[in-house]
Amino acid sequence: MTVTLITGANKGLGFETAKQLLALGHVVYIGARDAERGKSAAAAIDARFVQLDVTDDASVSSALATIDAAEGRLDVLVHNAGILETGLDGPAALRSFDTNAVAIVRVTEAALPLLRHSSNPNVVIISSSAGSFWAVTNPERPEYGLQLPLYSASKAAATMLMVQYAKSHPGIKFNAVEPGTTATDMTAAFGVGRPAEESARQVVRLATLDRTGRTGTFQDEFGELAW
Repeated sequence: MTVTLITGANKGLGFETAKQLLALGHVVYIGARDAERGKSAAAAIDARFVQLDVTDDASVSSALATIDAAEGRLDVLVHNAGILETGLDGPAALRSFDTNAVAIVRVTEAALPLLRHSSNPNVVIISSSAGSFWAVTNPERPEYGLQLPLYSASKAAATMLMVQYAKSHPGIKFNAVEPGTTATDMTAAFGVGRPAEESARQVVRLATLDRTGRTGTFQDEFGELAW
């Protein structure tokens, strides 16, 4: 059985990704900051719950220790937790980078010992084409008109972290994905996005790469993205 942890998975894209991976036979741990919501979400789809606040070192350590005790390894890690700040000030910047970028380091470092026990370790980072320098400077791309500086900057950092981890840990696949604009609580104010079920397919595609799968890539549903 493939053991998978998805951060921020009690709703939206993470929850739908959990459903699809469960259908493929994965043992899925739904990581969520709110214990009641996380337990409810896990129970609804017969997943497992682990309390996980990606901005808190103690919470992250405890979550990975729980998985270690139960499974002894981790095969797939999906960095899904994220926030979208529309303001622009110091506290908003700290929140954005802590959740969207620093948390990738926090959770990955705690997960590495378990990933090394897997025969096919795979890490997927939910990034965004809004963090692509190529896309936001290309007048022909929809990202060109986006006014989301903190989200874009933190997602650019997330993609760079993916590249650096892929280079530093060649035995573990690290890939980033632009899942497509998705209708979630995060995008509700903009009134845009397709169903989470559709976008989750892109996450699942990278989460289920075999041992020969590529590493160090940033992809969307059409292939590799310039960034």
